[in-house]
Amino acid sequence: MGGRTEEAAIGYEQARDELIEVVRRLEAGGTTLEESLALWERGEELAKVCRHWLEGARARLDAALAEEAAQEGEASS
Repeated sequence: MGGRTEEAAIGYEQARDELIEVVRRLEAGGTTLEESLALWERGEELAKVCRHWLEGARARLDAALAEEAAQEGEASS
């Protein structure tokens, strides 16, 4: 699975839902060590995708708030 390509390929909700399923399967047990490691690795990749989307959302919010503050500053001048 490949970094930025993976992040662009799936959306936040899809990654979150799959991550929930991975965690559920790990918590349920009954998998081999090999399967558990593969699930763990997939979970790490999905967490990265979610983090990427959330960081992007935060940056957009910060930019919008900064633009709003700048406009308010201009209006009061």
